[in-house]
Amino acid sequence: MLRVGLTGGIGSGKSAVAARLAERGAVIVDSDRIAREVVAPGTEGLAAIVAAFSDRVLTADGALDRAALGALVFADATARRRLEEITHPRVRARSAELFAAAPADAVVVNDVPLLVEVGLAPTYHLVVVVRTAVATRLERLARTRGMSRAEAERRIAAQADDARRSAAADVVLDNDGGLDELHAAVDALWSARLVPYERNVRERRVAPGRPVVPTAPDPTWPQQYARLAARIRHALAPADLRIDHVGPTAVAGLAGPDVIDVQVTVPSMAEADGPLAGRLADAGFPRVPGVRGDHRRWVGRDAGTGGGGDEGWEQRLHGSADPGRPVAVHLRVAGSAGWRHALLMRDHLRADPDRRAAYPAVQRELAASAPDGGGSGTADDPWFAEEHLRAQDWAARSGWRP
Repeated sequence: MLRVGLTGGIGSGKSAVAARLAERGAVIVDSDRIAREVVAPGTEGLAAIVAAFSDRVLTADGALDRAALGALVFADATARRRLEEITHPRVRARSAELFAAAPADAVVVNDVPLLVEVGLAPTYHLVVVVRTAVATRLERLARTRGMSRAEAERRIAAQADDARRSAAADVVLDNDGGLDELHAAVDALWSARLVPYERNVRERRVAPGRPVVPTAPDPTWPQQYARLAARIRHALAPADLRIDHVGPTAVAGLAGPDVIDVQVTVPSMAEADGPLAGRLADAGFPRVPGVRGDHRRWVGRDAGTGGGGDEGWEQRLHGSADPGRPVAVHLRVAGSAGWRHALLMRDHLRADPDRRAAYPAVQRELAASAPDGGGSGTADDPWFAEEHLRAQDWAARSGWRP
C-alpha cells in the first residue's frame, strides 16, 4: 500500500485533485468528511464541542452550526486549539481504520487540509501539495462558498503559508490554470510516479536506476534531505538513531549526482539486519540486495585511507522505491571507518571552497569511465585517497570530531 498525503490551502483546488485521483483508482480518505462525521448529532465529538463552546454552536435541530463555530475559532487561536484537541484525535483514529481497510495494493490518498500544521508529513510515503495564488483562492472562496473577502482572508491566514507547505511537499501541483491542465498534471503524477511507487513498496524493490551523473548544485537538496530524514525517523521509531545528511548533496554549492545520501548510525550490523530493515522497506526504502560494503559517491578505500581493506567499511544499503527521488540510505556502525569517513569528507568540503571546486571534475571523469554509464562506480580514483589525507590533516588542525 502506498500512503499519500494530499494538502493545500483553502480554495486551492485540493478537492479537484482528490476527485481526479479517485477517477484514476486511488482510495480517498477525506479528512474533511471524517471531521464532519465525528461531530455529527449524537456523537461524543459533538458533545465535547458543546461542553467547550456552549450550545450557541448548535443549530435549532441540534446539529453543529459550522458557521457559528468557525466565527469563534478562526478569530481566536486559543479557541481553535481547543477545537483541534477535540476533533483531531477522532479524525486520526477514523482515518487509521479506513487505511487499514484498504486493499494491500491500493494507493491511499489522505486528503488533509491541515496536514502540515499538525505535523503529519513524515507518516506518508509522499506528500502532494496543491498550490494556488492567494488572489485566485480569494476569488474562488467568494464564488463557490459565498465568503466575504475578510472571512476568506482570515481562513487563509489561519493556515500554513505556501512556503511552509512547499517545504513539506515532495510534489507541488500548481493550480492557477484551468481544470484540464490540473487533470493532466494529476494523470502524469499517477502513471509516472504513484503507480510504480506503490508496486515497488509492496514488492520491497528499489526503483529502477536512472543515470547518476553530476548536476549543478540544487539549493533544495537540504530541504529534500530533511523530509526524507523525518520519514526515516518516523519509520524507525521508537529507536532514536542518529541520522545525517552525507555525500555531495550535503555540501552547499557542490555539484554532484542528484542522489540524497542519508547515513543512519546503528549500534551494530545485527541491528541493521533486524527489524530496522523491514521498517525502512515499509517506509519506501527497501534493502539493496547484495551490498554489504561501501557503495558511495566520494569515499575511496585503500590502505592509504586508513580503511585497512574491508574492515570497518561494512554497511547495509537501502535505496528508494520512489521513482521520482533517488536516495541512498547507508546504515553504518557508530565509530566505524566508513561512518567516520562520510562525516569527515562532508565537513572538510564544507569548510574548504578550493577543494569543493576540484570535486566536480573528478565526478565527470568517473561518470565518463563508469562501465554502466551511471557515474556511481567505486571511488577508486587517486583523488579520493589524496583528498582523504587532506581531510585528515584538516581534522587534526581544526580539532574536528564526528
